[in-house]
Amino acid sequence: MEALICVTYRCNAKCHMCNIWKYPTDRRKEITIQDLKKLPEGLAFANITGGEPFLRDDIEDIIKVVLTKTKRLVISTNGYYTEKIVKLAKKYPQIGVRVSIEGLPAANDELRGLKDGFDHGIRTLIELHELGLKDIGFGITVSDRNAKDLMELYHLAKWLGLEFATAAIHNTYYFHKMDNKFTQRKMVTDEFKKLIKELLKSKKPKDWFRAYFNYGLINYINGKPRLLPCEMGTDVFFMDPYGEVYPCNGMNWSMGNIKKQSFDEIWNSEKANEVRNKVKSCSKHCWMVGSASPAIKKQKVMVAKWIAKNRLRKEVDYSCVE
Repeated sequence: MEALICVTYRCNAKCHMCNIWKYPTDRRKEITIQDLKKLPEGLAFANITGGEPFLRDDIEDIIKVVLTKTKRLVISTNGYYTEKIVKLAKKYPQIGVRVSIEGLPAANDELRGLKDGFDHGIRTLIELHELGLKDIGFGITVSDRNAKDLMELYHLAKWLGLEFATAAIHNTYYFHKMDNKFTQRKMVTDEFKKLIKELLKSKKPKDWFRAYFNYGLINYINGKPRLLPCEMGTDVFFMDPYGEVYPCNGMNWSMGNIKKQSFDEIWNSEKANEVRNKVKSCSKHCWMVGSASPAIKKQKVMVAKWIAKNRLRKEVDYSCVE
């Protein structure tokens, strides 16, 4: 099982594709360390996200608890609070960190509404790299406005020896956005095709599977049904800052609240089963890493066949997603 844990909706950025910052949580009502201790043990993966997680004064205590629950932990951040992030990494060098960067300096700072955001993010990545942290990288949420920076960021990540993650704009209650859309689909998907070609040429198997993930993003951008079944609420859960447990951050269907119940009571409840049935008939066809990655792992053989076929081709076959 995997967990996506949002510890706050407070945020110091004002992103064009996300309005979380307009709806900050009251810090007095956010999940506590005692709430987090109720999470199940033996998680395969946990992602700590926000808002901006490093606005939590007790972020070190949060990480200390969640590390006892999971094999791998990654924190998603805009990278602005370099000193705080590096201090945490020194104390817990086994964690992963992903910094959100939306483009080269001008584009990033405009799209994130954060003055000198690119500088802070890159400085954080460099200091973590110098520290010797193994699981670090950055990622871009692609829209019409920054797609042309996709390949430059990929090459920057490659040059720095960092992981590179991608996402596409989505509309959900979590982002408080329902008007994100692609108006230049061909331009955007052409940029993703360049990235897929590079990833398939890599000698790293992990990059080949990332190529498939980006293939799925082209499929999503073109408005087609998901490439793989969604198992959110079964293989993965999302917990918001108030302790509500959802199948994902795309559908506003709570299974229960960790402040009022044990996790087992929530997970094995009739309400949770009702939510899982709703997920089966969900028509959103999201392709976010939180739902796509577990599905890819589950269908590893099928995805490996796609990889093998397309690595041997001069050009990737996009007929199924266009």
